[in-house]
Amino acid sequence: MFEFGRDLRRLFEKARDSDDLGWLELIGVGLVEVEARQQSVDAGRVSCARPHDASLRASALWREHARRSGVANSLAKAETAARDALRHARNDDEIIRATLELAQGGMLAFDLCGDPARLEAVLALLAALPGARRSDTVAAVGALYARLRARQASLSGEAAALQDAAVLLDGALHGLKGQQRPLEDELRLDRAALMLEAGLAARDPRMLDQAGADLRALVEVASPEQRPLSRARALALCAAGMAALAAIADDVVARDQAYALFDAAADQFTPDHSPLDWAAIQVLRAERETLPLLVLVQAEALTEGGGLVLGALAHERRVAQEASRAASVGDLGALMEIETALRRRLIRPSLVSTPLDWAADQIGMARIALARARWTGESPRDLGLMLVEAAATAREYGATTLAQRAERLARTPETA
Repeated sequence: MFEFGRDLRRLFEKARDSDDLGWLELIGVGLVEVEARQQSVDAGRVSCARPHDASLRASALWREHARRSGVANSLAKAETAARDALRHARNDDEIIRATLELAQGGMLAFDLCGDPARLEAVLALLAALPGARRSDTVAAVGALYARLRARQASLSGEAAALQDAAVLLDGALHGLKGQQRPLEDELRLDRAALMLEAGLAARDPRMLDQAGADLRALVEVASPEQRPLSRARALALCAAGMAALAAIADDVVARDQAYALFDAAADQFTPDHSPLDWAAIQVLRAERETLPLLVLVQAEALTEGGGLVLGALAHERRVAQEASRAASVGDLGALMEIETALRRRLIRPSLVSTPLDWAADQIGMARIALARARWTGESPRDLGLMLVEAAATAREYGATTLAQRAERLARTPETA
């Protein structure tokens, strides 16, 4: 037993010196923060022999903490560390590596908090890079460029842009030549998400097959003992795609399979291990099934107050299911309580409220108005304008899913 403990410590010590940070998936978000703080201290020492590399590693650790916790301060620390690496760069290759780390932080800031201007700023960083000589550096630049374009294509929703982005992701994967496994997995996940979105919109079996192949490959290589988060992310995307197809075909068996995949994704780790990943799975599930209210309350609590897109989505889902429960039994008092809470948020927003929080509250108010109208016969006022403004705000800030919820409700108010 004690020998096993020593072996485990040696394993983690070896992993800490590796460029592959996949081992972080095995430790909780609190320990990731501890690692990031220690690395920042080490990088800042006058005696640090390789301040460029140490700062790069500190930035990557803070970025991982931000990805899993949503803490804005961690994003800021990742940027600071990346700029330190840039300051310590001694040649073009090191300049490129530091700029790539800075750019990845900017992309993550978009993923967490929205705002398409962040993507433009990151693309401008890449455009100003000197020419890379090392093949792995060239491949890393191409991979990041492809991932950024994929996000822009997803925002546009245009078939041609989605196809072009898919070609870029294909080229980036080919350029890696299997030499950077973590980055390859990220590219495959992005390509699967893109092809799933495009395939569902176009009802294209080829695109859906490609998405399925990528997700299968990710699930196979990401074992629950070594890469639980990567596995959960792939399983959750599988489940979301299966649930969407089941809804289109009205297939009960496929729907149950989707629910089983969501369960499998959520079982890979506990909420405190990676709060945002756990909350994201619950929000995806809540799109297609009714969850226990406490689950959505917990997902909202884990994501609120940080200006997160996921926080707005979790709040909207919690309000939607709470309103649906009240409306199903004609509990007008409960509907009024939900409405009062939403009005309070709209009239006196907190210091950390964002336009996306406002959009989510507007969608919630629309649901309450529609639910009450079914029981009272009172026609809701300004409902269309309310939802149009909510959708426009969500799209302006890059929250496509939130915008689609408002647009869907405007088209089919009977689903509220």
